Amino acid sequence: MSFDHPSFGKIDASRVIIFDTTLRDGEQSPGFSMNLAEKLRMAEALATLGVDVIEAGFPVASKGDFESVNQIARHTKGSVICALARTGGAKDIAAAGEALAQAERKRIHNFISTSPLHMKYKLRMEPETVLELITTGNTAARNLTDDVEWSAEDGSRTDPDFLCRCVEAAIKAGATTINIPDTVGYATPEDMLRIFSMLRERVPGADQVIFSAHNHNDLGLAVANTLASVEGGARQIECTINGIGERAGNAALEEIVMALRTRNDQYPFTTGINTPDLLKVSRMLATITSFDVQPNKAIVGRNAFAHESGIHQDGVLKNAATYEIMTPESVGWTRSSLVMGKHSGRAAFRDKLKSLGYDSLDDAKLNDAFSRFKDLADRKKAVYDEDIIALVDDEVRDHAHIRFEHLKLASVSGQPSDAELTLNVEGKVITSQAIGNGPVDAAFNALQAAFPHDARLALFSVAAVTEGTDAQARTSVRLEEDGKMVDGQGADADTVVSAVRAYVHALNKLLIKRDRTEPEALTV
Repeated sequence: MSFDHPSFGKIDASRVIIFDTTLRDGEQSPGFSMNLAEKLRMAEALATLGVDVIEAGFPVASKGDFESVNQIARHTKGSVICALARTGGAKDIAAAGEALAQAERKRIHNFISTSPLHMKYKLRMEPETVLELITTGNTAARNLTDDVEWSAEDGSRTDPDFLCRCVEAAIKAGATTINIPDTVGYATPEDMLRIFSMLRERVPGADQVIFSAHNHNDLGLAVANTLASVEGGARQIECTINGIGERAGNAALEEIVMALRTRNDQYPFTTGINTPDLLKVSRMLATITSFDVQPNKAIVGRNAFAHESGIHQDGVLKNAATYEIMTPESVGWTRSSLVMGKHSGRAAFRDKLKSLGYDSLDDAKLNDAFSRFKDLADRKKAVYDEDIIALVDDEVRDHAHIRFEHLKLASVSGQPSDAELTLNVEGKVITSQAIGNGPVDAAFNALQAAFPHDARLALFSVAAVTEGTDAQARTSVRLEEDGKMVDGQGADADTVVSAVRAYVHALNKLLIKRDRTEPEALTV
């Protein structure tokens, strides 16, 4: 493979391009909605991480999606900014081109289903019609940008001969990247190796395009399938931070990158990812989406480098390589967990935030976070990193519509509880009072009175941030309304306050999601 790519110039066969779709495929997950400010923060973090291509969204989906892609294209530098469009949708491709107009480097990514099942039941099209749309769609996209990607939706279940015809048509129409998704997570590593090897051998012009892999994790094989795709000749990997995405998610960026780096003997390839930033970006996404990373998650889970077994601990103390195949520092973990207290000053607090990855807080949010830290330090004997992360997460979230102000509770066992709640709703201070079966129920009833809504509480869970009776509580809340689902999180030394913060966060996300409409048959 030797050719000049419109965005990357001369292609090195050992270089793997990282295509991140956290802001598009990731946000299609139930509950994973982001507002414009959060998407811009995430895009900037991805660019700093070294992501080659950022798929910013699907512009035709809604005004909000168009605006977010447009703003990311305007302000995010260093990465190619990509927008999604359906191959058969002229409006889709036009909207993508318009949204990307001011991007430093831009790509239009168009897709259409190619499997017999999808063509018959989803598209209700004959194969020849699909081939015609591939030609017209990619031609239209190429008229708007030199960097065009085409995806064969459900490619892993597509007839091999027809897949070859589709890929050939896309290349002839101007596509410079060809993506073969395992859309439903059905394939095995052997399948993906075979598919990419076949396409490179059989399709005319295959040596003049980049092949790309986009694997879903329904069988837990997304990362394995992606690595097999690379062995088969794919040189672009489509993935997400923390592996988020529809259903069981996508291949996790951090796992793929560290697999390539750690097992370079097996996979002699490189990426442009700044791996010490992986943990920071993972935490940022968890904060924005309110979905914690599972403790045993590879690379970025809190147990990824933890050793409890005495035999393991002894081995690590003697030589870390006995049980650690990579260093914690290589992905952003630090050995230090400096304890802070009520005598810690603003400068020390700012330095601590920077070490934890919060180096972009504006003065107002820093002041709010410091005030909450001092209040927490007065109530806790020791404030650990996890405490600071929990309270700062509340402050870095965008509370554009509703903010928690104050809660007063009166509760006696065996009697209804009374709650008086004060909210700031778009600049207007509202105080309401309600009773309930316990303090949490009373507080939520007061919230309903202050901000009436029809959302149903579908999940409520509380966990301790650290150990001890003085530990902060971290509460998760899930709300459902008209088929839309959102999750919110809150933290506070007072469990009921943490619950209210979580509910308010979920309501803010629900307000964003109310304005979003999905176009027909959107997936990849």
